[in-house]
Amino acid sequence: MFFEESFNKCNFDLLETYIPKDFEFYHDINGTQNREQFFTAFKESICSNTERKPIRKVVEESLEVFPLKNNGEVYGALQKGIHFFYIKESNKELYLTNIAKFTSLWNLENGSWKLSRVLSYDHKEPNKKYGLKFEANYPLPLFNTDSKIASLLEQHKIPSVAIGYIEEGVLKQLRSFGSQKQGMPVSVHSIYKVASLTKPIVALVTLKLIENGDLQLDAPVSKYYKDPDVKNHLYLNKLTTRHILSQQSGFPNWRYLNESNKLTFEFEPGTKFQYSGEGFEYLRKVIEHKLKKPFEQIASEVLFTPLGMNNTYFYWTPEINENDYAIEHDENGEPILFKKYYETNAAANLMTTAADYAKFLIHIMNGGGLSDNLYSEFLKPQVNEKNGIDRNLGMQLLSKLPNNEIALMHTGGDYGTKTIAIAFPNSKKGLVIFSNSENGMVLWQKIISEYFGETGLEIVRRNLE
Repeated sequence: MFFEESFNKCNFDLLETYIPKDFEFYHDINGTQNREQFFTAFKESICSNTERKPIRKVVEESLEVFPLKNNGEVYGALQKGIHFFYIKESNKELYLTNIAKFTSLWNLENGSWKLSRVLSYDHKEPNKKYGLKFEANYPLPLFNTDSKIASLLEQHKIPSVAIGYIEEGVLKQLRSFGSQKQGMPVSVHSIYKVASLTKPIVALVTLKLIENGDLQLDAPVSKYYKDPDVKNHLYLNKLTTRHILSQQSGFPNWRYLNESNKLTFEFEPGTKFQYSGEGFEYLRKVIEHKLKKPFEQIASEVLFTPLGMNNTYFYWTPEINENDYAIEHDENGEPILFKKYYETNAAANLMTTAADYAKFLIHIMNGGGLSDNLYSEFLKPQVNEKNGIDRNLGMQLLSKLPNNEIALMHTGGDYGTKTIAIAFPNSKKGLVIFSNSENGMVLWQKIISEYFGETGLEIVRRNLE
């Protein structure tokens, strides 16, 4: 509100009220200014030319505020975020000229807020910003105007959506819309439960262990672990890591879905496709028994820490701020009483941000840290899931797409949360969509087609068949 009134509307009375005598302004290109210098520059460069007026817009989801306290009493606040700088000319629409980060120090003096220090830095021209790694801090509008996303959320009773878009192997956009829960806007730092998007993470960790010689792709996993329910089964010694990663384990999705509540083989491993969470849980136990370490520790060592996935968790830990969690909602937009999990599940319950999962997709598109031979094996179709969709070692594989594309894809869905991740290894494009809503899937077609056009529509068509 302050910058809209002062910068965009040239309200000098507001500046006089909120900027104190000891004000200091730091700019990474134009140097420093005191209060007098700042006011002079402001009047001459910002407000004197009405034919070509600079306009400053805040990226709302980038805003963060941190209270400053002394002995429990608030004396100030730090505010940080991202600004877009536009030029408004007569009879023309706004056009983007610059993007920058800012940090502001506000002091509370005798009950009044004063803007004491401002840092404006990391200025970039929009046509240059894409050459940098993880440029998600500079989001662009979706569907021409962001208001269309807000309208879709309201129409379908979807509390929020977080979107990460990858182009040229770089995270180009990171956007969030809506609310984590009532009264709390979602942000680019919001953590979602992503359900079965856990599985591709576990698959790549497993492939890294195979690369390191800690595991074998085609050796029987019974050497390291035998579930008591199947320890004497005819098929046990035929089950391999390849079968599990490609969803050919022969196991049901979950043992509790059987009348006996026991794990069993429903067909010989490697003979056909059947989606199974039990298979991935079996693999986790194999790995833990083989390496004598918890799986979450292994994943952190070989994947999360190297990639800087600092907001990704298999279960609730003290490091998670509950205020960052996007609570699940039902089909009527009502919050669901969510359960906190305190044990790793290799098939579900991963909690992460769109930014962290985008880092993972980029890593996969760049070879996943695997040898050429193993990466080629990862990309190969292992079994057909349905018309137009195969399974590779951990994800869905869609071949023969328009524009010579192949897509690696996986979805995640529990009651109240719907997620999807898509990567194009050839063109180095990708997309992450998280929603804390049972209705979240209705956004997918719109968003996927917006980013990928004909290719996106073909992906949607194959999934709907």
